[in-house]
Amino acid sequence: MMAELGVFALVLALIVALVQATLPLLGAQWGIAAWVRLARPAAALQCLLSLLAAGVLFWCFGTQDYSVLYVAANSHSDLPMIYKLTAFWGGHEGSMLLWQVLLACWSVAVAWRSRALPADFVARVLAVLGWVSVGFLLFVLFLSNPFLRLVPAALEGKDLNPLLQDPGMVFHPPLLYMGYVGFVVPFAFALAALISGELGAAWARWSRSWTLAAWGFLTLGILLGSAWAYYVLGWGGWWFWDPVENASFMPWLVGTALLHSLIVTDQRGAFRSWSALLAICAFSLCLLGTFLVRSGVLTSVHAFAVDPGRGLFILCFIVAVVGVSLWLYAWRAPELGTGGGQFALLSRETLLLVNNVLFCAAALAVLIGTLYPLALDVLRNEKISVGPPYFEAVFLPLVLPALALMGCGTVARWKQGSGRELWQRLRMALVLTVVGVAVLGLTQAGSITPVTLLGVALGLWCLLSTLAHAVQRLLPAVRQGAGWQRVARQPWGWWGTVMAHAGVGVFVMAVSLANGLETKRETHVAQGQSVEAGHYRFTLVGLSSVEGPNYDAQRAHFRVSDGDQSWDMYPEKRAYRVQTMGLSQAAIDSRWTRDVFIALGEPLDETGQAWTVRLQVKPWMEWIWMGTFMMALGAGLSLLDKRFRTGRQRVPHAARSVVAHKVA
Repeated sequence: MMAELGVFALVLALIVALVQATLPLLGAQWGIAAWVRLARPAAALQCLLSLLAAGVLFWCFGTQDYSVLYVAANSHSDLPMIYKLTAFWGGHEGSMLLWQVLLACWSVAVAWRSRALPADFVARVLAVLGWVSVGFLLFVLFLSNPFLRLVPAALEGKDLNPLLQDPGMVFHPPLLYMGYVGFVVPFAFALAALISGELGAAWARWSRSWTLAAWGFLTLGILLGSAWAYYVLGWGGWWFWDPVENASFMPWLVGTALLHSLIVTDQRGAFRSWSALLAICAFSLCLLGTFLVRSGVLTSVHAFAVDPGRGLFILCFIVAVVGVSLWLYAWRAPELGTGGGQFALLSRETLLLVNNVLFCAAALAVLIGTLYPLALDVLRNEKISVGPPYFEAVFLPLVLPALALMGCGTVARWKQGSGRELWQRLRMALVLTVVGVAVLGLTQAGSITPVTLLGVALGLWCLLSTLAHAVQRLLPAVRQGAGWQRVARQPWGWWGTVMAHAGVGVFVMAVSLANGLETKRETHVAQGQSVEAGHYRFTLVGLSSVEGPNYDAQRAHFRVSDGDQSWDMYPEKRAYRVQTMGLSQAAIDSRWTRDVFIALGEPLDETGQAWTVRLQVKPWMEWIWMGTFMMALGAGLSLLDKRFRTGRQRVPHAARSVVAHKVA
C-alpha cells in the first residue's frame, strides 16, 4: 500500500495548499488575524506531506516495486543502488514531483526566515507560493502521477536511460531545480508587494537574499549540466546552445539582471519597476523552461522525459501565472514610479541600468532562437534548426559590451560619476589588460584569432578591474597599519561581489582560450598504431572486454606521450543490456592548463582491433568550471552577510533621506 500512501499524501498536500493559497490572502485583505496566522503552519504541513510522497517514491525504487509503473519504466534489478534512487527524477513524473517538493521546501524556508517581517505581507507571499503549489499538485495528481499501478506487476524493470547513469546526474537535476524553483520566491515577494500596494524598497531588500540563493543554485546546476555534457556525451564540448540548455540559461540571464536591479532598489530606492518586472519575468522563464523540457515540443539529448499530452496543462498554467502577474504589474505601474531621483551618466545606477538592458536583450535573443523553430513548425509545418551560428552572431554582440561595462560598474560612484574618476581608478587595470593581450597575441601568433583575443581581453579586463577595486578599497588601511582588521571588517556581501565578478573574468578567459586554441582530430587507429593531435602522441596499446553491473564494454588502453612524459588512458564503448543502447565513455586527463580527451567511436572491422576515435586537446578547460564555481561561491558568500538576511530590519537609503529631511 506504499504507492497509495504516496497518492494520499499528495491529495492532502493539495487540500492544505488550497488553504494556504486562500485563507491567509483573504485574512490579510480583510484584517482577520486568525486566517493570517494559518499561512506558516499550512506551508509547513504542505512541505511535510510533499516530503512524505517523495519518501514513498524513494522507497518504491529502493525496494524495486515493479507494480508501480514509474519504477518499472526507470529502474532495473542490476542498476546500482545510487542510480535506483536517482531514477526518482529520471522521468517525467518524478521530475515534476521533485519540482513540487522543492517548491514546498522553499515555502517553508520563507515561512521560517520571515518571522520578523510584517505578518500581512508574509501571508500574501505564502499565499502566492500556495497558488503555485496548487497548480503543480493538480498536474502531478491528475496528469503526472508517479504512483500509478502496473497490473500485473512487471517481473523486471526497463532500466534507467544510460545517459543518466552518471554521478553528475545525482546532483545536477536537484541543484538545477533548486534554482528554477527558487525564483518563485522573489516572484512571490513582488506579487505580494503589488497586491498590497507596499511598493517601496522594503520588498526588494527582503527578497534579495532569496534571489541570491536561487541564482547560486541555478549557476551550480548549469555548471554540473555542462560538465555532464562534456564527460558523458562523447563529443568533447560543454555547451551547444541546445534548446534545453537555453531553457535554464534564459532564467539565469534575467536572474542576473534581477540581482543587480534589486541592489539599486535596496541601496538607492530606484529601479522599483525594473525589479518587480524582472522578478515576474525570471519565474515566468522558469515555467517556460519546464514547459519546453517536459511537454514534448522539443527533441533534445537533454529532454529525457517528454509527453505531448501534458504540455497543454503547463502552457495554460504559464498563461494564467504570467497573465495575472502582468495584470497586477500594469495595475500598480503608476504607483511604482522610478524612485531614486536623478543620477549622472557615468554613475553606478546608469551602468547597472545599461547592463540590465543588455542582459534582458540577450535573454530575448536566446528566447527567439529557441522558440522560432517551434513557431515555424506549428504555423508553416517547416522544420529548421537554429544552432550555434545564430546564437554566436546575436548573443555575443549583446554580452560583450556588458562585460566591458562590468569592470566600470564595480568602481563607479552612486548618483555621481565622471570619466576622469573612472580613468584614475581603472587605468592600471586597462594598461595591464592591453599588455597581457599583446603578449598573448605575440606568443601565439598564427594560432590565435582576433575573436579569441577579444574574449581574453574582456575576461582579463573583468578580472583585473575587480582586483583593482579590491586593492583600492583595502590598500589604504594596509598602509595605515590596520590592514587585517580592515579586511576582517569587510562585509560578506562585498567579498561575494568580488568573487562572483572575478569568476566571470576567469570564465570568459577560459572559454575564449579553450575554444580558440583547442586541437581536434577524428581519425582511426588500430592496435599498436599511433596518431598525433597537437603536441601529443596517442598509441593504442590494446583492447579488452569489461563487464559492468548492467552493461558490457570494450575498453581501449591508450598510451599518451608528450615529450618525456607519458601516461595511460582508458576510454570505453559500452553496450547496455536492457536498453540495448551504446554509449561512449570518454577518457579525460585533466590538468590545470589543459584537458586531453579520448572518445571511442565505432569498430572498423569485425575483429574489433581498429576503431574510430575522437581526440581533443582543450587548453584551460578546468578554469571554465572554476570560473563558474567562483560565481556560485560569490552568491554563497553574499548570503553570509547579515544585511541580506530577511529578518534584519534596515532602513533603506531613500527612507533615511526622508527621515533626515523631516528632522532638519
